[in-house]
Amino acid sequence: MTQTSRRTLLAASAAATLAAPHVARAQAPIRWRMITSWTKNLPGPGVSAERLAQRINKMSGGRMQVEVFAAGSIVPAFGVFEAISTGVAEMGHTASFFWDGKMPGAALFTTAPFGLPSVEHQTWIEQRGGQQLWDEFYRPAGVRGLLAGNTGPSMGGWFRKAITSVDDLKGLRIRVQGLGGEVYKELGATPQSIPPGDILPALERGTIDAVELLAPVNDQPLGFQKYAPIYHMPGFNKPNGAAEALLSIPAFEKLPDDLRAIVETACAAEHNAGLVEAQASNAQAIVELVAAGAKVTAFPPDVIAAMRAKTHVVLDRKASESAFAARIVGSYRAAIGAGRNWASIEAYMAQVLRQA
Repeated sequence: MTQTSRRTLLAASAAATLAAPHVARAQAPIRWRMITSWTKNLPGPGVSAERLAQRINKMSGGRMQVEVFAAGSIVPAFGVFEAISTGVAEMGHTASFFWDGKMPGAALFTTAPFGLPSVEHQTWIEQRGGQQLWDEFYRPAGVRGLLAGNTGPSMGGWFRKAITSVDDLKGLRIRVQGLGGEVYKELGATPQSIPPGDILPALERGTIDAVELLAPVNDQPLGFQKYAPIYHMPGFNKPNGAAEALLSIPAFEKLPDDLRAIVETACAAEHNAGLVEAQASNAQAIVELVAAGAKVTAFPPDVIAAMRAKTHVVLDRKASESAFAARIVGSYRAAIGAGRNWASIEAYMAQVLRQA
């Protein structure tokens, strides 16, 4: 080997050695932590969080690794938004109504009493300006919200005694989240904000009289029927059960374009997956709950009428709390109006086509 060839070989070897650490760093996966408001694998939202992380990991070919942390393991269930905003974690999975007390109007990005059902809610977000409002609303906190799971319509909740009149609501201690809690308060009840993992102990101890959580498949494993067997319907408080993925904007903007698209696409896919899973699972769960002692009972018409009337009061008050809340409520109500005629036709067709 000539001296020139030897120099060339040594130079190439040195260059490869120097480059290796940079190659290794480039191939190291981007690691995100996803904090949630749910107990691990809670049917519905807890399962959605796990599945969302797995979807991102797989779609990215391992270039991105998202690890899920249940409520309380890093921050409490109701501390997810603040934690994402302050950089404690890069991603969260939760529900927007948890922040409505501090951010009036946030609840509507999940649901509202007597509001949009699941498909119409998604239509508002994706087709009628809801996502743009959502982005603008959260941006000052350095956070972005995306639809990322759906438990579908909820039931009215579990009660120790049947509600037979509006008077039965007075003094009722009910665990309830979202704007429905304000509706119950207007009707004389005492709403309680309790994380999902702490509800059953509160019911067992008798510190609450009723529980509104989600739908049959989400309620079933918690055994509420043992202490409060009356399962009221309809779920006026949550006609839709949209979960939100919270993204740290600084962390999201550091991702390359293809990984950003993967995160967004995975969230959209999980929203649809959660909804169809809920539809299938609730059909089975309600049968099993009745067999286990649940007594499915409709709220009386006068109670529904009173709840509906107070919902208008609550939404009007919510709109008065800030200029941005007024924009959100106005946009949400406009979406209800825009979809009302077709929704009525759909409901009629479903009723006719399902008749035996």
